[in-house]
Amino acid sequence: MPPTEKRIAELELIAAKLRLHAVTIAHRLGEDRKCHPGPALSIADIIAVLYFETLRMDPARPDWPDRDRFVLSKGHACPILYAALAMKGFFREEALWTLRHVNSMLQGHPDMTKTPGIDMTAGSLGHGLSLAAGIALAGRHIDKRPYRVYALLGDGELQEGLVWEAAMAAANFGLDNLVAVVDCNDWQSSKSVPVSKLMSVQPLRGKWESFNWFVEEIDGHDVAQIVGAFAQAQKNRGRPTVILATTVKGKGVSFMENNNSWHQKAPTDAELESARRQLLS
Repeated sequence: MPPTEKRIAELELIAAKLRLHAVTIAHRLGEDRKCHPGPALSIADIIAVLYFETLRMDPARPDWPDRDRFVLSKGHACPILYAALAMKGFFREEALWTLRHVNSMLQGHPDMTKTPGIDMTAGSLGHGLSLAAGIALAGRHIDKRPYRVYALLGDGELQEGLVWEAAMAAANFGLDNLVAVVDCNDWQSSKSVPVSKLMSVQPLRGKWESFNWFVEEIDGHDVAQIVGAFAQAQKNRGRPTVILATTVKGKGVSFMENNNSWHQKAPTDAELESARRQLLS
């Protein structure tokens, strides 16, 4: 059953709050410990739908055996993930302001040994899909549990050969409990050259279909489309699903959108206030 307009509006508001948390984290860290606001903002809507609509989980039991698993392969975008975990109640919101501090439970990339709600340590780009495929394979053939596994990758990551080895293996083992999401914002850490010009990964639909995956193409900022894509993925049988989500890096904050200088940067007081006004308007 498709979500109501009220529910869509609720998820959009959650995504806006997640974005504000991510920008605030970057501001508080400052230039000395700067994090990655641009890559975080592009996936806010996806994370909002995953954590507040799709994933089966219990913050009171972060190690619940039947919980769905999530792997943030583009681990540098973790501020938005940590914001979601705090809003879900896995830990107190005050912990967000300790990101990248010495001995903090919130590291610069997700660490399953330190942070409640993190299912897999990630951040070495190109590895996340392999990790997720392994978890899905264990769930299906070893643990024999009903959980589903979701992995979120950046499009620049698809330049890594290991991604395609994982894609081949996941299809070979018929892992229909695995869903990959590609954040197609066309930017990576290169300051001035987009993915499509540095090392193009297109045509993505044809590539994934040739590896025998179900493919969904959506607007990664359209909450209704995101909800629908995850719902469809749960119905697909016999092979894994990939959702190709077209996004805008820095989405939601005008001066960050498609401005790759915000890949890793801290906003000033004035920029934070401008972002707050835009996100909560």
